[in-house]
Amino acid sequence: MNWRTRVTDVLGIQYPIIQGGLAYLAYSDLAAAVSNAGGLGQITAMSLGTTDALRNEIKKIRNKTSKPFGVNFAIGQHGKGYEELVQVAIEEDVPVISMTGGNPSPIFDLLKGTEIKKLVLVAAKRQAIKAEELGADAVMVVGQEGGGHLGRTDVGTMVLVPQVVDAVKIPVIASGGIADGRGLMAALSLGAEGIEMGTRFIATKECIHAHPVYKKALIDGDENSTVVIKKSLGAPARAIANEWTDRILEIEKNSGGYEELRTYISGGANKRYIYDGKINDGFAWAGQVMGLISDIPSVQELVSRIIKEAETIRKEWT
Repeated sequence: MNWRTRVTDVLGIQYPIIQGGLAYLAYSDLAAAVSNAGGLGQITAMSLGTTDALRNEIKKIRNKTSKPFGVNFAIGQHGKGYEELVQVAIEEDVPVISMTGGNPSPIFDLLKGTEIKKLVLVAAKRQAIKAEELGADAVMVVGQEGGGHLGRTDVGTMVLVPQVVDAVKIPVIASGGIADGRGLMAALSLGAEGIEMGTRFIATKECIHAHPVYKKALIDGDENSTVVIKKSLGAPARAIANEWTDRILEIEKNSGGYEELRTYISGGANKRYIYDGKINDGFAWAGQVMGLISDIPSVQELVSRIIKEAETIRKEWT
C-alpha cells in the first residue's frame, strides 16, 4: 500500500515512523536499523556530550545506512552548551534535527540558511503553534501516556493530537502510547501524518545499550507499571515504578527541592538502571505502552509487523 504522507515527503522516508531521541540509548546501531527499515532513526546528541563524540557517531551511522536520519537535541534537560553540538550537525549536513524540551528558538537561529529539516516535540497546542511560527517542518505531539519527559498537563494523546492538527498547518506526528499497527492507524485517524515511538524501540535487538534487565522489565510490566516523577520540579517524566522512584515520590511528597532530588534524578542514576541493570539503584524511562510490549524483535521485524497490521486494518476499512 502507499504510505506516502507529508511526513514521509518532508523526511524522505518510506514509512511515517520515527524513533524517539532516547537519552543514553539512541546511537548509530539503533538509528541505522530504523532508517534501513524505512523509518527515521535518530541519534541523541546531548548524551554524547562532546563535539568529537557526536561527529564520530554521525560518521558511524553513515557507514551503516544511506537513508535519512536525525539528530535529537534534548535541550530542556541539559541547559546550555548545545550550540557547538548543533554546529557539528550543521557541518556534517545531517538530514534532520529534532528538538525536545526547552526553547528551540536558539537552534532555529543556528539552522537559518541550511536545508536541514526541523522537528519539534511538543506537549501542548500553544507549543505547536509557536514551533510552526519559528519554522518547524513538523511537530511531534506527545501525550501523557509517553515515557520520559512530558507536558505539565495530564492530556492524553487521543485528545491532544487532533487539537494540534486543528491548530497548525504543518504535519503532525503522534507520540505516546503507540507500539503497533493499531496505534499507527489510530494516529492517522486523528489527523496525524506519522508516529514517533520511544519505549517500543528500546525493546528491540538493535538497542544494544539497553541492559537485558531493562528490556525484560518492559515486557514483564503493564500499563500500570509506570509513575510520573519530577512533577514538583515542573518537569514531569514517566519512568518504570521501582524502589528508586518510590524514594523520589516520597521526597516530592515531603516538599523536597531539587537539591534533595538531584542525586536521585541524575543521569548517573538513569544509567545504573539502563546500562547496568541495577533495577532498584536507579531509574529507567518508559511509557504506558509497556502494556503492549511482549517481545524483543529486530527493528526490521517490528517495522514490518507494524506496517502489516496497519495494512490489514486499512483493508478491513474499505
